[in-house]
Amino acid sequence: MAISTAAHALESGPPPVLTPLQQQAQAAHLSAQFLTRFHYKPVKLDDALAEKIINRYVKSLDPEKFFFIQSDIDQFTAQTSKLDDAIYKEDLSIPFSIFNLYQQRIVDRLTYARELLKQGFDFSQKEEYAFVRDKEPWPKTEAESRDLWRKRVKNDWLRLKLAGKKDPAIRDTLSKRYENSLARAYKYKSDDVFQIFMNAYATSIEPHTDYLGTTAAADFDIAMKLSLVGIGAVLQERDEYTTIRELVPGGPAQLSGKIAVGDRIVGVAQGAQGAMTEVVGMRIDDVVKLIRGAKDTVVKLDILPADAGPDAKHKLLSLVRNKISLEQQAAKKTILSVKNGDSTRKVGVITLPAFYEDFDARGKGDKNYRSASRDVAALLNELKKEKVDSVLVDLRNNGGGSLTEAVDLTGLFVGKGPIVQQRNARGEVNVEADDRTTPVWSGPLAVLINRGSASASEIFAAAIQDYGRGVIIGEGSFGKGTVQTMVNLDQLAHNDKPKFGELKMTIAQFFRINGGTTQLRGVTPDVSLPGFSDTENFGESSYDNALPWSEVKAADYAKLGDIKDLAPQLKIRHDARVEKDKDYQRFVEDVTEVNTQRKKRSISLNEADRRAEMAQQEARLQARAKDSASDAAKGKDADVVDADAKDDGLQANERSLSAELAAEKKAKSAKDVLLNEAAHILSDASDLQKNNPKFAVQPVAAVPAK
Repeated sequence: MAISTAAHALESGPPPVLTPLQQQAQAAHLSAQFLTRFHYKPVKLDDALAEKIINRYVKSLDPEKFFFIQSDIDQFTAQTSKLDDAIYKEDLSIPFSIFNLYQQRIVDRLTYARELLKQGFDFSQKEEYAFVRDKEPWPKTEAESRDLWRKRVKNDWLRLKLAGKKDPAIRDTLSKRYENSLARAYKYKSDDVFQIFMNAYATSIEPHTDYLGTTAAADFDIAMKLSLVGIGAVLQERDEYTTIRELVPGGPAQLSGKIAVGDRIVGVAQGAQGAMTEVVGMRIDDVVKLIRGAKDTVVKLDILPADAGPDAKHKLLSLVRNKISLEQQAAKKTILSVKNGDSTRKVGVITLPAFYEDFDARGKGDKNYRSASRDVAALLNELKKEKVDSVLVDLRNNGGGSLTEAVDLTGLFVGKGPIVQQRNARGEVNVEADDRTTPVWSGPLAVLINRGSASASEIFAAAIQDYGRGVIIGEGSFGKGTVQTMVNLDQLAHNDKPKFGELKMTIAQFFRINGGTTQLRGVTPDVSLPGFSDTENFGESSYDNALPWSEVKAADYAKLGDIKDLAPQLKIRHDARVEKDKDYQRFVEDVTEVNTQRKKRSISLNEADRRAEMAQQEARLQARAKDSASDAAKGKDADVVDADAKDDGLQANERSLSAELAAEKKAKSAKDVLLNEAAHILSDASDLQKNNPKFAVQPVAAVPAK
């Protein structure tokens, strides 16, 4: 096999000096002109904005302040007043010089980290390591930076020691880790620098304005279409290998029966007779480019099996590329049985990860184009045939997508009427309405949201809430109430081939039909459930330059119901139920523990102190395991808890794939606790609406099941 990229990097000396391309400088100039004139919040590119751009750019490179020192920052600050003029002159030397120094700092710091592995550490000393450093000052000197890295490496070593590893194994693991990190400094390309810098520029204006280079723009298009042409495999980088993370059902890889999760791709060739390109150590996005291709063409893979050593025999596999529908991103349905007194209710759950739409297929007149609302309408008709009593729409971690789909999806439940209002940069307000005469589902409804529910998800949830059509359950949503559009810079410049990329630019703001905006405050649930979200660092309110909350005149609409009086009754029933639900109480304990740990910004490097902390954590887990075993003995459902679970000191790409999948399964179990409780709340709402006219939703005719 060829020499690994990491080993090669260590023998190569300084990282390559990256320089901007002419087309990048032209793209920056064109972007500046467009953002200054047509953004919803136009901001002049002057010295004040240039300072914000440099600060954001440096923060994106070194968010925890591990690489640069104060003199570096002073050097960058001295250049800020020149940046605005330089962009208009199509000169990108400033951001590229900053990045080249960043690469050199990576090499310096990680080379020192590897040197530290040659010695041992004294874990009897009383000292603290500030592992969360975003609010810490920059190291003032090289000596201060080296001391910071000494503590960082010492902490890495201690974590592995506490997990039971011996010194030789610790040295080997950390050496490999730092080599891999060091190797990345040699993989950066000019496109990477430009993408990071332009994102810093765009997001300095407003959080949801982005620049997408040609590669990022293509990936965005693929995500919105829910389809691509390839082999049907989800890939990830593990120890410099492109590894099969998941096989898409029905895809060429899965249908071949010759490739498995965990297999490593070490080479890719085009066509049955094409030359093999080794991809060990290659950036994963470049590997993906080699694997993607035209439909019905052949791609040949050199595979190192998952259970084989590095020197084991490889296998060659030829696959015919095909169009794969990424079903894991499409709407799905399940049915939950919920006990309510002496009766059992069937709750239909529709999980929607994104508001997707195949724009190209729709534009070409394809009658069967994929979209979120079309798929959900079909699922609702299936659920009606299965005689569900109510429908729960799960929008947790749905970050949005197509505005048209948000409007159409709302119409499935409320019928004809206004859904959302938009105000453009000129102050003009436009009402988006659905023209569906009758809804597809007119029965009891609830929407489950969390902090990750944003944009189109908030439009849908807000409209359902304003109409009084259903109960909103969960955490407060993200608070993204702005409208973006894609601006193709190549079309503006009349380029024949993609060179300049695209701008995702904010052009308007969303307002609910009640007049308030979803911006900043998001959607407040009628019944709140706990969650793991870090509200301080995640959500619109976490951005320092987010647009403020505001309001316009309410739209002309008629409420279908009033959840305000219903919500207190649901809360009473919810509190009484979860007080006796041990799975739910365990979940609340976990949330409390996570929030406690989240507030910690430093950690002891004293072994005795850390072992005492571990003992306390293990005692909590043992008590949990004993409690779960007691439930199991009584015939109750019990969550699975590993009483011996502890931090193994490894990073994600250093763990076995089976361990990673087990952790995901555990996270899914916690997610199901909330889903089950949301189904109970919906069942309660259905019961109250049926038996008390005060809580009833106005009857609306529904489309019969097909």
